[in-house]
Amino acid sequence: MRRERETTNNSLTSSFTRRAFIGGVGAGAAIVALDLDAAIAASARAEAEGTLVNNFGRVFNLPAFAAATAQTRAALTEMGKLGGIMDAKDPLHEGPIRLITNPELSPNNRDNPFNTAGTTFFGQFLDHDMTFDNRSPLGVPTRPELSPNERTPVFDLDTVYGGGPTASPQLYNADRITMRVESGGLFEDLPRNANGSAIIGDDRNDENMMISGLQAAFLLFHNRVVALLREQGTPPAQLFATARRTVTWHYQWIILNEFLPQIIGRPLVDHILAFGRQFYRPPGAPFIPVEFQIAYRFGHSMIRPSYRANLAGDNGQPFFGFIFDPVAEGQADPVDLRGGRRAPRRFIGWQTFFNFGDGELRLNKRMDTTVSTPLFQLPLSTIPSNDPPISLATRNLLRHLTWSLPSGQRLATAMGIPQVETPELAPYGFATSAPLWYYVLKEGKDLGDGIQLVGVGARLIGEVFIGLLQKDPNSYLTVQPTWRPTLPSRSAGTFGMVDLLRFAQVDPASRGQ
Repeated sequence: MRRERETTNNSLTSSFTRRAFIGGVGAGAAIVALDLDAAIAASARAEAEGTLVNNFGRVFNLPAFAAATAQTRAALTEMGKLGGIMDAKDPLHEGPIRLITNPELSPNNRDNPFNTAGTTFFGQFLDHDMTFDNRSPLGVPTRPELSPNERTPVFDLDTVYGGGPTASPQLYNADRITMRVESGGLFEDLPRNANGSAIIGDDRNDENMMISGLQAAFLLFHNRVVALLREQGTPPAQLFATARRTVTWHYQWIILNEFLPQIIGRPLVDHILAFGRQFYRPPGAPFIPVEFQIAYRFGHSMIRPSYRANLAGDNGQPFFGFIFDPVAEGQADPVDLRGGRRAPRRFIGWQTFFNFGDGELRLNKRMDTTVSTPLFQLPLSTIPSNDPPISLATRNLLRHLTWSLPSGQRLATAMGIPQVETPELAPYGFATSAPLWYYVLKEGKDLGDGIQLVGVGARLIGEVFIGLLQKDPNSYLTVQPTWRPTLPSRSAGTFGMVDLLRFAQVDPASRGQ
């Protein structure tokens, strides 16, 4: 095995020049089939040629926060266990209705006054659009440069469009222009196989009802754009390409102008756009840094234990459910909000998740260093590898060993950002060397009051998001930086998630709710 390539920079890796390799769903499998020696040889050849397949990478070349020993794995498992330091210890016996209507019942379930409940799940949708690590072993040190990302590392909606009508015909209607959408409940649903599995570009977008609802909304959004273009006389041969670009650019607008300011604050967004990226600066095509992949999991702390899925789907009554509930395993119409099922009540009433001005909105949960209790008992069906551990916190923490990530404190120093203290991790041996995911949550909790990311987390997320848009040769920032949204909206020249849902006709008014 050849030695790791040395870098001439003490803090930043001289990243390989990259070219996105994947054109359709599952294309990363061709890379995975290589054995380790062959992968290293292929990587060396690609480096010499100035290209690299779509693998993960690093921004910083720093020592790992801890050695990948049995003792470290045990400490991380202890941190992430049910009932451990990161468990919000929600009183689940109160039931899903009381926990959402009375969030004060759980001290770690505080409202974020500036985010709606949908912010969390739109963030999950974005994550699935740009990154999918389904190959690297959990807790076993692995070189990111040899680990395939099974999504294209740009915001191109490949989770919706797959490889396009030719490569992924199962996603499209017979016209090869519009997307398949089904029903079977009160409202729209994803197309499904006989066993209930969704026929979509990424199986993860049927993990829970909210993410499957967003997937369906984007399918309908595309179809409505096609209908509008037909009315405007767009030639049939240009319909699909024009519709996809219209959908994608409006989606990218929402990311940059609505979602990212909610997460890191408008001042930092504007600063990065005006003065450039300091740390994420790939010389070639974009890639997903492993530091970002872990820091972006801050959204797991923003998931509530339960939600109101809709106002009248449960025999005319609201449908409330825990995000996941072990008793729902095997139920045809689960009592929780897991995906993978079709039933009349299993649709999303978006007035709960985004602000339509009707007084039905529910706010998002503030981030902190805890995760809602149901997420410590994930259904195996939501884990791509279908094996334990079933604690989301444990899985996130062990992933730090996979990538040999530096501590949050070490990254703060490298970035010139004041450190936050984590003395509460002393029992685990991480008081001054905190796992990055925990550290980012601690920054948000202590310095951002749980409302938004601050420090290391904010800078990592902001630079990578903006970098992915700026390095994408097809994004509106690259092709037409002065472009403004053209579809109907509440305010001319802008566009948000409420506008998207209204145009897709999945909003409360379109449903008569």
